[in-house]
Amino acid sequence: MMTTPITVTPVRVATLLAGDERMPVFVHLIDHPAGRVLVDTGMTELHPAVADMDPQLEPLTEKGIDLDGITAVVNTHLHFDHCGGNHLFAGTPVYVQRRELEDARTLDEYTIREWVDAPGMTYIEVDGEFELLPGVRLLPAPGHTPGSQIVVVETDAGPVVIAGDSAVWFGELDEPTTEGQRLIRSLDPHQVWLAHADEPWPAGS
Repeated sequence: MMTTPITVTPVRVATLLAGDERMPVFVHLIDHPAGRVLVDTGMTELHPAVADMDPQLEPLTEKGIDLDGITAVVNTHLHFDHCGGNHLFAGTPVYVQRRELEDARTLDEYTIREWVDAPGMTYIEVDGEFELLPGVRLLPAPGHTPGSQIVVVETDAGPVVIAGDSAVWFGELDEPTTEGQRLIRSLDPHQVWLAHADEPWPAGS
C-alpha cells in the first residue's frame, strides 16, 4: 500500500541586514497526510523597533500558498522575525513552548509584543515534548532562547529537523555548544533546516 511521504518545503519571506550582509528569513511548510503545518511565520509588515535591520519583505500572502489550508502553526520561538505573520492565522492552533510564550509576554525588548498577541490568536502551550502529528514531534531545544523548540519530521531518509534559530549558522551544528544544538546532533538527522540559511545542513558533511 502506497503512503504519501511527509515533505518539508522552505519558503523565503524576508531578508534582514545582519552587520554588512543580508540574511534570509525562511519559514517551513510541512505537508503531511493529516494536514499542513507551517513552522514560523516570518514577517508581514515593518516596525520601527527593527528598522535598523532594514527588513525587505517577501510576505506569505504573496507566495501563492493557501493559508486557509494550514491546519496548524508552530513557532520555534517568538522573536519578531518568526512570529510576524501569526496574525494571518487567527483561529488556527499555534503551538509554542509555555516558557517561550511567557517570556515573550513579560520580558522587555524580547520581541514585538503586538505581533505575538494579535487579535484572535489561539496558542496551544506545550510543556516539553509533544507529538503534533504521526511522525512530527516538537522537542524543547534551549539555547537561542530558553523556550526554543525544534520540529522533528520522520522521513524515509531519516529525521529532518526544522531548527528555527537553535543554530543560525552551520558551524554551530558542526561544533554544538548549546543544549538545543547538542539535541539536534543527537538525533542523527538526515537534514537540518535553519531559519536563516538557503540550504539544509547535511549531517556528516
